[in-house]
Formats: sequence, C-alpha cells, structure tokens
Amino acid sequence: MEARVGVEGGTATRQFLHHHNSRPQQQQPPQISQIGTVPQLLAGGIAGAFSKTCTAPLARLTILFQVQGMYSDAATMSKPCIWREALRIVNEEGFRAFWKGNLVTIAHRLPYSSVSFYAYEQYKTILKSMPGLDGSGGNPHADIFVHFVGGGLAGITAASATYPLDLIRTRLAAQRNAIYYQGIRHAVNTICRDEGFLGLYKGLGATLMGVGPSIAISFSVYESLRSSWHARRPDDSTVAVSLACGSLSGIASSTATFPLDLVRRRMQLEGSAGRPRIYTAGLFGTFRHIIRSEGFRGLYRGILPEYYKVVPSVGIVFMTYETLKKVLSNGPLG
Repeated sequence: MEARVGVEGGTATRQFLHHHNSRPQQQQPPQISQIGTVPQLLAGGIAGAFSKTCTAPLARLTILFQVQGMYSDAATMSKPCIWREALRIVNEEGFRAFWKGNLVTIAHRLPYSSVSFYAYEQYKTILKSMPGLDGSGGNPHADIFVHFVGGGLAGITAASATYPLDLIRTRLAAQRNAIYYQGIRHAVNTICRDEGFLGLYKGLGATLMGVGPSIAISFSVYESLRSSWHARRPDDSTVAVSLACGSLSGIASSTATFPLDLVRRRMQLEGSAGRPRIYTAGLFGTFRHIIRSEGFRGLYRGILPEYYKVVPSVGIVFMTYETLKKVLSNGPLG
C-alpha cells in the first residue's frame, strides 16, 4: 500500500527548529548569538518556503494521487506509480509543471510558519500559567500535554488564518493539461464568481480536524523522542538528534492523519473548474463514499511521495534556518 507522511506544511520541522533554537544554554555554540522574535519568525518562514520549493515535485505528485479517484472509475484506475506519473508530467506538461502552484505555496508558507511559531509560544505560555501545568507539581505528563495542546491550537490558528491560499494552491497544483485557473488573483476572482466567497473555505472543517491533531502529535512525539534520547545518550550531537526526531515525528503525525488530508484535498476541489459536485454528504459522507468506491486503501492514495520528502524537508529547513539565524543575529533586527 502506498503511503504518505508529511505534514501539511512541514509540521515535521517546526517543533524541531523551536527546540533547537531554545535548547539549554550550555549546549549552544557560544559564537552564535540568540535572535529576537521577529528575526526568528522571519527565518522560520523563509526556511519553510525554501524547503517547500525544493520538495515541490513530490508535493504535487501527492496531490495528483490524492485526487485521482474523484472523476475516475476506481476500477479503471492504474496502481499509483511515482515514476510513471512523473514521466507523464514531463512529457505532457513540461519539467516546470512540477512547480505548479509553488508561488502560492510560498505565499502561504511564510505567514503560516510565522503564525504557527508565534501562536505556539503564546498558547504554551497560557497553558503553563494554569495550575498543574506549570511544572512545579512534578507531573511528568504536564509538559507533554502542554506541547500536545499548544501545538494543536497553533496549527488550527495558522491553518484558519491562511486557508484560502491553501485551497488555491491545491487547485493550481491539481490542474493538468487544461488550465482553468491562471494564477493566484485569477483563481480568487474565479472562485468568488463561480462559487461565492465561501468557496474559498471549502474543506475547512476537514482541514481543522486534521491539522490540529497532526501538529499536536508531531510536537508531542518530537518532544518525547528528544527527551528520551538525551536521557539515554546525552553526549550525542544535538543536530543529529533534532533531525532524527523531527523526521520520525513528522512520519507519525502524517501517517495518523493522512485520510483526513486526502478528504480535505478532495473537498477543496469540489465544484472546481465548473465540474459537478461529487461529495454532497459532508465530511463523514465523503469518507464513506471513498471507502465504498475505492476501498480503505483509497484513503491512503499518494502517501508514498510524502514519505520520501520528510527527511530532505527537515534537513533543508534546518540548514536554511541556521544560516539565516547567523545572518540575522548580526543584522539590524538581531
């Protein structure tokens, strides 16, 4: 069965960057000064956007596989094959088509990463101010709870604030030879004209149901793995631990929530390009429709290219973030 990992938007990396940047002082190289909130948000947003650009071909393959069963008879669909679909894109659409929708991905990633980083810090502060969660009672589960809930709320906040861009990205990336949406502005105008303003928020319910648990699991798994690793091997490289734990936490969170992500993509494409609606029974009706027509495995269509992009995505974000942190620490914002 093909599978996917990946967190929408790279949730495999945000928590690892946060802890790498805020790890105990004695573990930090003395020559790298700390940076303030604004430079940290800027560095995180740029690092996320650059990582998304580098892994855009795999991300587009995931979307194409996810929506493959919407307008096709499941019995006639061939087994998903990354290389066959990649060759089709090159032959029919050209090599640059791997980056369809990447501009809106960047436009979405910058505010999404920034809001997610900032909201997580705010929610964590609020939660730690509550009795029993401030760490003073010796409760070993309090810290995990704070990371879990804070990460989920941060993901929901960021996803809600930037949702129209995410929907437009899906529609641009899902286009093949026939081009209906000719860019971000044209897509916004066309969707509002054809489907109304609320058309920009199709699938928001599925998005919030998936994004919150995905990021919450990613944050909590990362923190648990990192703490356990350092307890057993305290002398291991912080960079290696962060990369390994970030990748594993991303795999865990996206594997658990991939069916919701697939349903979200299909709901985002409902009625697009003048096509008739297919899923008319809401979120759970969409699940039933997919399972009935494509089987349970249909809920995991396209997961394999997402697995492939987790490790490079985490590594690219880390290297970019560390480079930007060095630059910004010496700049006017530092």
